[in-house]
Amino acid sequence: MQRSIRRTVLAGALATGMALAGAVAVAVPAHAAGTKKLLVVGMDGLNWAGVVAANAPNLDGLAATGTLGESLVYCPGVAASSSGPGWSTIATGVFPDKHGVKDNTFAGKQYATYPDFLTRLEQANPAYRTYSAVDWAVLHTQGTFGAAIDTRVTFNGDSEGYVSADVKITNDAVNRLRNENPDASFVYLGNTDVVAHASGTGTAYRTAIEKQDQQLGQLLAAISARPTYASEDWLIIVTTDHGHLSPGGGHGGCGIDERRTFVLAKGAGVAAGARPVDTRLADVASSALAHFGVGAALDGKPISTRSTDAFDTLAPSLQSRVDETGIPASLQGWTPNAPAGWSVDRSRMPSGGVTEWRGWTFATDEFWSRAQSGQERENAMRTRGVFAVADSDEFNDKSGGTSFDSTLLSPSYTVSPGTTVRLNYVTHYRQEGAQKADVLVSFNGGADVLVKRYTADARAKVESLTVAVPAGATRMVVKFRYYDASNNWYWAIDDLRVA
Repeated sequence: MQRSIRRTVLAGALATGMALAGAVAVAVPAHAAGTKKLLVVGMDGLNWAGVVAANAPNLDGLAATGTLGESLVYCPGVAASSSGPGWSTIATGVFPDKHGVKDNTFAGKQYATYPDFLTRLEQANPAYRTYSAVDWAVLHTQGTFGAAIDTRVTFNGDSEGYVSADVKITNDAVNRLRNENPDASFVYLGNTDVVAHASGTGTAYRTAIEKQDQQLGQLLAAISARPTYASEDWLIIVTTDHGHLSPGGGHGGCGIDERRTFVLAKGAGVAAGARPVDTRLADVASSALAHFGVGAALDGKPISTRSTDAFDTLAPSLQSRVDETGIPASLQGWTPNAPAGWSVDRSRMPSGGVTEWRGWTFATDEFWSRAQSGQERENAMRTRGVFAVADSDEFNDKSGGTSFDSTLLSPSYTVSPGTTVRLNYVTHYRQEGAQKADVLVSFNGGADVLVKRYTADARAKVESLTVAVPAGATRMVVKFRYYDASNNWYWAIDDLRVA
């Protein structure tokens, strides 16, 4: 394959006069085999609720024929719900504790260790032709999408206005997608964010969404018009870096609407009409790399990969609030009932307290975050979908909610005597006072064996603990006991895997 020329194109260099397409959906069928191609479109500050309210046939069409996963980003304590951290997570496939970007200053960035997905493709195979076009110029000048990318086109929406700059970005991308041969492309459109800041999430915001939907339609039409399109295997991803407070607009904090994001994908192997509960923003880079068969140890996973976590099977049976009156009654986000094979011991729990948190329960990010903002619940960023929660702080918010002591018990696993096994799981734990958090195992129904006791915070952490299997043991149950807690903090557990 002929090597493309690496170059950076600055503002105004390639603006063409192509007219915007009307509000008509452009169909992009998924091909089962062929030359791998990728387009990731980033729309800044786009709440999916705004798409639903707008006339956006291209986004709606992708959602109907592809997979749409909605999720929430972290917030201060980890990083602002802002563009610098958001686009860094999208580009690198890791969370801010790894990529280092906590706000729009980009201080602490670790792009050399965690480069963007286009750069990783270049590293895997320099013959890949990569292309990035942005009009929030810092995404190039700060290296979020790095200098190793073959073609980086940069316009400056801050100086010339994002309405004009988005048109130039679209025109440049249409020309390259249709007439040149990029293998993997990232195209950024910024006007939705600017409008939401200026006017909130009302009529002007919907108009901006409709304009960007038309621009997306132009990109999809350019792909379909390629002479080699019939022999190509395209993965299309549309995503956003953060949401906006509704109706006034704005972001950066811990409000639910400003933390809202989505990953929308269409391509071979991507389920039509799927609405996975376990999506995270880091999945964009993982999906992009997996499409080309490039492996990387990232926080994300391909959006086509379905959850195998038992807790996520509870999603259809989640219920609305009981005592947590600050949570909208329409939000179905918790259950006291464990999934098949699991159980919860509440025998040491008092009869009072907040119903939703009486012993280990199961909840979504949004439900748990809404229970009390600003106490790091929002930053359990490595949990996904439905996860287990023991929360003595929230339990204490109603009379009788003292002396929290509950144990979460796993199914019984087959083990081989005289070997070792590993317990892999996600933990989000805050230590306070005398509270204790123990990981225990029991072999063949015998006495509990302490594997680990948490005595300090372990926030948004992936644990991997080694357990020795004694002679004669053939079955093992894992237990998570949270106790001696009275209006202290909490412990969240997700995705236990025994290997």
